[in-house]
Amino acid sequence: MLKVGLTGGIGAGKSEVSRLLVGHGAVLVDADRIAREVVEPGTPGLAALVEAFGTGILNPDGTLDRPKLGSIVFSDAEQLAALNAIVHPLVGARSAELERAAGPDSVVVHDVPLLAENGLAPLYDLVVVVDAAPGTQLDRLVRLRGMTEPDARARMAAQATREERLAVADLVIDNDGPVEALAPQVREVWSELVRRAAAG
Repeated sequence: MLKVGLTGGIGAGKSEVSRLLVGHGAVLVDADRIAREVVEPGTPGLAALVEAFGTGILNPDGTLDRPKLGSIVFSDAEQLAALNAIVHPLVGARSAELERAAGPDSVVVHDVPLLAENGLAPLYDLVVVVDAAPGTQLDRLVRLRGMTEPDARARMAAQATREERLAVADLVIDNDGPVEALAPQVREVWSELVRRAAAG
């Protein structure tokens, strides 16, 4: 099994890359999706968040109000650390479970947004970084996700710098250009991952 860490800044196009890798046969372990699962109503994760941040982070139906929680943590390093201390161990345990369920010959791609920030590179056989210039990220967040520019800049500032991400990369996918330029690069990266998996 080859364990791959896939990361990239917000708006860099990591989700599209993970979708293309799955199309080639990768087993995807999506940290963001798992992070949502572990705080669904009735989970110990959601109970811990309510204990830490209060019932104000809940929607009327008892689900987590993500924008509300985001507004609390993204501008406060201490609160963000408290959130991470609750969610990250739960995500780690579930990710390990999914990895164990994959076959021994699998290429398991862990989609990890905060890989560089949390010093997680050593957990993987290699790290793939989806790279885009900050200006490109900002444009996509405002134009495609409907964020305000100050909100987009705050989200980007809460993440590692481009240089910090590239410093942990074994392979880099340049997603600064049009979406059509992505598929051929992903195909090349996939060939390299398969080659490394076969080499053990």
